[in-house]
Amino acid sequence: MSSRDNSHTRKLRWAVTIFALALGIVLCVGASRSNPPKNLLDLMVSGGTVVTMDGQRTVIDNGAVGVKGERIVAVGAAADLKRRFTAKQTIDAGGMLVIPGLINTHGHAPMALFRGIADDLTLMEWLNRYIFPAEKKNVDEAFVRWGTKLACAEMLKSGTTTYVDMYYFEEAVAEETKLAGMRAVLGETIIDFPSPDHKTVEAALEYTEKFLKRWRGDSLITAAVAPHSPYLCSVKTLTACRALADKYEAPLLIHLSETRAEVEQVRERYQATSTEHLEKIGLLKGRVLGAHGVWLSDNDIRILKAKQVGIAHCPESNMKLASGVAPVIRMRQAGVAVGLGTDGAASNNDLDMFQEMDTAAKLHKLYNNDPTALRAADVLEMATIAGARSLGMDKEIGSLEPGKRADLLLVSLDHPNEIPFYNAYSHLVYAIKGAEVSDSIINGKVVMKARKLLTLDEKTIYRKAREYRDRILQSLK
Repeated sequence: MSSRDNSHTRKLRWAVTIFALALGIVLCVGASRSNPPKNLLDLMVSGGTVVTMDGQRTVIDNGAVGVKGERIVAVGAAADLKRRFTAKQTIDAGGMLVIPGLINTHGHAPMALFRGIADDLTLMEWLNRYIFPAEKKNVDEAFVRWGTKLACAEMLKSGTTTYVDMYYFEEAVAEETKLAGMRAVLGETIIDFPSPDHKTVEAALEYTEKFLKRWRGDSLITAAVAPHSPYLCSVKTLTACRALADKYEAPLLIHLSETRAEVEQVRERYQATSTEHLEKIGLLKGRVLGAHGVWLSDNDIRILKAKQVGIAHCPESNMKLASGVAPVIRMRQAGVAVGLGTDGAASNNDLDMFQEMDTAAKLHKLYNNDPTALRAADVLEMATIAGARSLGMDKEIGSLEPGKRADLLLVSLDHPNEIPFYNAYSHLVYAIKGAEVSDSIINGKVVMKARKLLTLDEKTIYRKAREYRDRILQSLK
C-alpha cells in the first residue's frame, strides 16, 4: 500500500471517530433533556401527613418536605418530590404527622432547676419568699448552664424548636442553646435592683450590648434586650433599653400586665395602665414582645395592635398563680399577634407546648362560655405561625414553606391515645402529648431521632440536676 493510501485510511478513521463522538454527545444531550438529572437534597422527610400552617392551611396526606442546607426547598406530595429530587438522607414519616416546630414565646430556661421549689402561692409571695432568695444563693454561671441544658432537653423532647428566654448570665444560655442545636430569642434580664450577675443597671446594659454584638447574624441565636417589667424598671432604665434595642435593631422582651397588682401599682405611679405608660415613654416601637398580657383594657389592645406588639400567652402559669385569664379572643379579633408560652418551669411546672395548647383551648372555651371560642386550628396557629409573627420572625419560621428555615417535627400516631385518627388539628391539640414527638429537625439538622437526643448527654444532665436539688434545698434552710 502506498503512503498516499495509508494517509487516506488514517483520515477516514479519524473522520469515523469524530462522527462517533459527535453522535454520542448528541444522544447524551437528548437523553438528559428527556430525563433531566434530579436536584440533590440534603434531607427528605417523606410519607407522613404534612400540616404546613401556610396561608391556606394546607394539609397534605402522604406528603413530603425537602431540605437543602438550613432551608426548606419543597413541600408537596411525596410522589412528586421523589420524582423531582434525590436526597442524601431520607426519613420515612409514614404513619406520622409532620408539622412545623413549636415556638415557646416566653420562658426562663435555667429556672428548670427550681421546678417545684414552691407552689400554691400568689405571684409576689412566690417571688419574694422563695424565688428571689433561691436565686440570690444559687444562681451563677454554672447553675445557668446546667439549667439551660435541662430545659433544652425537655423542650426538644416535647416538640419545641424555638424558645424565648429572659434570665441572667444569658451568654451562657446562648452558648448552651447553640450547642443543643435549638433556635432561641434570648435577653439578659435588666432590673432596677442587684441581680445574680450584675449589681447595677449600667453593668447589665453594658453586658447586653456585648451580647448583642457577639450574636448578631447568628443562624440560631437572636439576641434581644429584656427589661423585666414596667413595675421593676424605672423610666430611665426602660428608655436606655429602648435606645439599645434601636441601636442594634434587636427585639425587646418585657413582662406586661401579668397581674392586677402590677397594673394598679403602675397606674398609681404613672396615672396610666402598663401599656399606656410604655407607649407614652416611647418603648412600644420596633419588635416588642410582651409576656402574659392578662390585664389589658380595650385601649391597651388598640395600642398593641397599632404598635404591632406581640403577646406571649402563658395560660398554665397564669392559672397556677391565679394571675387571671388573658383576653386572647379580643386580642386575636383586634389583629394582635398572640403566641403561646409556658413561662418558666418553676411556675408551670413543665415546658410541654402540647400540654399548653390543650390547656389554652379549653380555658378559653370555659372562660368565654363558648365551645367555639378557640378552635384547635387556632391554638396550633398560636404555637407556630402566630408565635413567629409575635416575634417578627414569620418570614423565617412558623410554617412549612419553601424558603423558610427547616424547623419541623415528626409526631407519632401509634399510641393508644392517638387511635383512631380523623383530624390533624384535633389530634395535635387535644390528644397528642409532647412525649409522642419522635424526631426533631432544626435549621436542617436532625437533633432528635426516634426519641434519642443527638446533641445533649441526657444522663449527665439529669444527674447534675439532681445534685442541684440537694444544694438548693440546703441553701433555703
